[in-house]
Amino acid sequence: MVSFSLENKVALITGASRGIGESIACALAEHGATCILVSRKKEALEAVQKKIEEKGGKAESLACHMGYLDQIAALFDNIASKNGKLDILVNNAATNPYFGAMTEAPESVWDKTLEVNMKGPFFMIQHAAGLMEKGGGGSIVNVASVNGVSPAPMQGIYSITKAGVIAMTKAYAKELAAKNIRVNALLPGLTKTKFASALFDNKDIYEYALQQIPMNRHAEPDEMAGAVLYLASEAASYTTGTTIVCDGGGLA
Repeated sequence: MVSFSLENKVALITGASRGIGESIACALAEHGATCILVSRKKEALEAVQKKIEEKGGKAESLACHMGYLDQIAALFDNIASKNGKLDILVNNAATNPYFGAMTEAPESVWDKTLEVNMKGPFFMIQHAAGLMEKGGGGSIVNVASVNGVSPAPMQGIYSITKAGVIAMTKAYAKELAAKNIRVNALLPGLTKTKFASALFDNKDIYEYALQQIPMNRHAEPDEMAGAVLYLASEAASYTTGTTIVCDGGGLA
């Protein structure tokens, strides 16, 4: 029998305070996982934790900035001490502070985007792998973007980092396979989130984006959760180093 059960699993989800991260956390909790919700500010996670607990799920909230390695190390020390293991890591936290031409982008924007979108996930996986190996294995899901395959206008730096996340996924998948740790990536298309508000607030850009999508609509955050549930569960026990595209056919 194919099983999507996550009973007795501990899952860490970054960027879990809203949008796709919130939807993923709720889905994993509904299928039995104890969810560790992570964001820069713990207060931002409280509503999500309450939502999960009201449905009978288990969750806890921890603050961690993905750009600070000392905070990442402290986060995993906390998890090792309190939970004793980690079965699932979802690297969802990301930033896109600049919307404009790459030729005019300041160095600070480049540094900030790479720090959160690539450096953070890289070292999150490094720490998670050690904890997962001790527990016999695990599943890691990196939330990249279709922009990592086909860069979007005015989002060049963000697109570059997401292409890097896809490459990181494949590289880590090969390195960690022998340790029974699977590494895959989700590539969302246009999704209605606060993170993507710059696209939705500009009518011309939004309509142009819709024209590239055969389904002729944007996605809701909950439409991303099923793919992550699959990759996190034993239903995907022979799946590693790949990407699942959820974009309404945009890359077809």
